[in-house]
Amino acid sequence: MGSRMSSVARLTAAAAAAGVVAAAIALPAVGGTGAMFVSASEDLGIKPEELTEPPLAERTTVLDAKGNEIAWFYEEYRESVKLGEVAEIMKTAILSIEDYRFYEHGAIDIEGTIRALAKNAASGGIAQGGSSITQQYVKQVLLNSATTDKERNAALEASYARKLKELRYAMAVEEKYTKDEILEKYLNIAYFGAGANGVEAAAKRFFGVKASELTLAQAATLAGAVQDPNATDPNLGKAQRAKLLSRRNLVLDTMAKLGKITPEMAAEAKKKKLGYKGTAIPGGCTASETPYFCMYVRNEVLSNKVFGKTPKLRSQFLNRGGLTIHTTLDPRMQKAADRAIKKHVNASDNPVASEALVEPGTGAIKAMAASRKYGNNKRKKEMSYNVVADAVHGGGTGFQAGSTFKTFTLITALKEGMKINDGLSVSQGFRAPYYSSFKNCKGENIGDPSHTVTNDEGGGGFKSLATGTWQSVNTFFMALEQKVGLCDTIKTAKDLGIKRSDGLPLLEFSTFTLGTNEMDPVTVANAYATIGARGKYCAPMVITKITDRNGKTKNYKPQCNQALDAEVADAAADILSGVFTKGTMRGVGGIGRDAAGKTGTTDSQATAWFAGFTPDLAGAVSIGDPRGAQDHKLNNITIGGRYYGSVFGASIPGPIWKDTMLAALKGVPATEFTPVNSSRFGGCGSSCAPVRVEPDRSDDDDDSDGVLEDTDIDTTFD
Repeated sequence: MGSRMSSVARLTAAAAAAGVVAAAIALPAVGGTGAMFVSASEDLGIKPEELTEPPLAERTTVLDAKGNEIAWFYEEYRESVKLGEVAEIMKTAILSIEDYRFYEHGAIDIEGTIRALAKNAASGGIAQGGSSITQQYVKQVLLNSATTDKERNAALEASYARKLKELRYAMAVEEKYTKDEILEKYLNIAYFGAGANGVEAAAKRFFGVKASELTLAQAATLAGAVQDPNATDPNLGKAQRAKLLSRRNLVLDTMAKLGKITPEMAAEAKKKKLGYKGTAIPGGCTASETPYFCMYVRNEVLSNKVFGKTPKLRSQFLNRGGLTIHTTLDPRMQKAADRAIKKHVNASDNPVASEALVEPGTGAIKAMAASRKYGNNKRKKEMSYNVVADAVHGGGTGFQAGSTFKTFTLITALKEGMKINDGLSVSQGFRAPYYSSFKNCKGENIGDPSHTVTNDEGGGGFKSLATGTWQSVNTFFMALEQKVGLCDTIKTAKDLGIKRSDGLPLLEFSTFTLGTNEMDPVTVANAYATIGARGKYCAPMVITKITDRNGKTKNYKPQCNQALDAEVADAAADILSGVFTKGTMRGVGGIGRDAAGKTGTTDSQATAWFAGFTPDLAGAVSIGDPRGAQDHKLNNITIGGRYYGSVFGASIPGPIWKDTMLAALKGVPATEFTPVNSSRFGGCGSSCAPVRVEPDRSDDDDDSDGVLEDTDIDTTFD
């Protein structure tokens, strides 16, 4: 016979083991109708032990400014519901198969436990659980509370020691809650498979209905899934679905046996197919209709210490907190941006267009859009990062901002006392006279006398702050930056929130004014929004308030400061408004209300931009090839079904901005710019245009045209 026991010996051992355990465990029927006490209980110290019940991981819901859901975040897909929101047939099914005497016994079902103990003793292990609903709830709490592998293993350990510990906790739970409360907690914490935690999530995941709408066959299916949700996970394949179908039919038979349904009802339900729909688990930015804004919100919470001191705490706050996050997203403005981009750039194009809209005076991001869909499918040219934002908010390295940076040099000149018609005479090429002609903010000489900057747009001659800006003359802005100081220009940009998209320090070269730093649309749009707000800088914001699972709300206000003299901002807006009528955007035109902006194109059309603003809304649009803008320039290219020899700021970004603004501001009363303080900025001061000299008619051989040549004007400033 060896080590095998005879059937008689096995039954004897089982009975003995059951008797020993029953005599060793205190089994007060707390809350039940019966009572059973064993004298050894006090000696063994089997007393109720308070169970720590951390809040369940609940989904966080993100809303736009109108209260529409735009995204969900969660660690576990769960939607907790009240017991009254669960179909009666579901309650009946789960109790029938898991604990049909739930409302009759206390923390432990004596009959069920003794049956399980006898079977386990006979098998030499833990073959049958015999756990009550209360004990199962305790086990799930311990499992959900585990933060280490050791704690998780302890919660799943197949031992009598764990059973005893669960019993102590279960006794306390039954003292603390009513039976209905325990059942509600169990139904919300139980895992059903296919990524669904809790009965509401399971009903939606499995059948596309709410827990209150479950039919008999559906309820029996979910009730059958909780015993071993991984083995019966219908999302894993045919074998698992077959096991789940078998479990469903067992539940139906058990319900009929217990008299909860008729045999005919069970037979009819068993004829039905499994009916698993595998409804996509909602949530995350991939599923959002506004994925780039969604990513910004997610990364704002995960990176900002306002929402938690450590990354772990911030992650738990977002993914387990059951929050309702209210955001700044304006659905009408978002649609305007989406449609404008789609009109000019196809999702299949290699270059990517992206746009951000920001509200002046608050920093509220109203929309974030891009020509490509967010995702990981390279074949479909989906974007796997937030092309509209900086690296902190899920973005990449960004694109060089080009001539949009000339605005910061313009503002610096106005700050330092130059008037609108003050200017400089420049030629078609600019070369730093000396190494000391430009100094970075460390005071180091970084002028490059060997490098010549030429003009892509506009020509040489005298250019005022206004005409130089309208024509976007490179050589003028190089000379202007030399005059006002590179470091002062950089400080102006920083005051308006300018920082590199990749998070690295700004490159402080003499060509700073030409936009050689990589930027993202949110940062550039927000800088221009500061001008529109008369110099009031507000940090970009997407979250206005957060309501926690208990209904407590915390509001978040704009973080602002006066970064720029209001009258300087007014003068800059006045000059930049001429870009639409007299400058690089004159072919595109304005939007029928006060607006200002600046085109931007980098060397040889590597990237193109337009950034503009009204007092009510600012926006920035960029376009470039994410494969590498310098290697894949915007020349001789088809974009949006249209061929372009060369793409400039007014070619695609400008029209996108215009179309967006026309739709986004439709019905919004127009706010006018504050008029320029003419006494401060009107006319010209010390840098007026050269005076035309009348020719000396007495000398017939004089071929002078009476205009001072560029070479007659000293453009060297130390």
